[in-house]
Amino acid sequence: MTDLQDQDGSPVERLLRIMAALRDPETGCPWDVEQSFATIAPYTIEEAYEVADAIERGAHDELRGELGDLLFQVVFHARIAEEAGHFDFADVARAISDKMVARHPHVFGDARPRNAEEQTRDWERLKAEERAKRAEGGVLDGVAQGLPALLRAVKLQNRAARVGFDWPSTDEVLDKLTEEAAELVEAREKLGEDEIFEEFGDFLFVAANLARHLRIDPEAALRAANAKFTRRFRAIEAALAARGKTPADSDLAEMDALWDAAKAAEKSGTTTKEMP
Repeated sequence: MTDLQDQDGSPVERLLRIMAALRDPETGCPWDVEQSFATIAPYTIEEAYEVADAIERGAHDELRGELGDLLFQVVFHARIAEEAGHFDFADVARAISDKMVARHPHVFGDARPRNAEEQTRDWERLKAEERAKRAEGGVLDGVAQGLPALLRAVKLQNRAARVGFDWPSTDEVLDKLTEEAAELVEAREKLGEDEIFEEFGDFLFVAANLARHLRIDPEAALRAANAKFTRRFRAIEAALAARGKTPADSDLAEMDALWDAAKAAEKSGTTTKEMP
């Protein structure tokens, strides 16, 4: 146990030893031992979101810890793969190093320096060549199923756009969004749950396309909207508390008025305590 607590070797080597100890069938942690790729995957996704959250909040001290949690997930997957004889952590590091070198010939090779737009085109071309080597012949092949739905929608649309399957301007996307909204209203009034479900999905898919045309990250935009809603609803709670009430004691009219006050206070820079 002492060799897992000292500082001998690199921090990564120590982490790998800790992971091996946790997975030891005889002396390891029972929970860690029984995990698999599938059971760990949701935690990996969660840790990635917590990294993004720390970045968005500018919480750099927290970010260090969250990045460590995400690294631990990589080490966990690599250890499971090593035990199964597939690959190990060194193979993972080697593969990403090789990929980055291959995708940056202007840095590691003889290609001339590129501006950001040229580099993006070259990056996509290299990725297409890599997909071809993996026998991914379809335009949409290789877009991960496990991505958040909005992000995957944008990636699918980007792939299709590269071969010309795209609206020429934002105007056509807005027209399509209006059309989908009308179809959703019609489905709600005349059709069943399955049709409403389908039409709502179509509406969100076009909304994601609109974000792409506007060069907006829909996930980031929705996160910002979530944060704004949380901030304003908490202002409602604070204002109600000052009146000796809770949301459950209030009604929609009162809370809606407080929402408008919170919105106006944000725009004017007024604090919650100064709200009526």
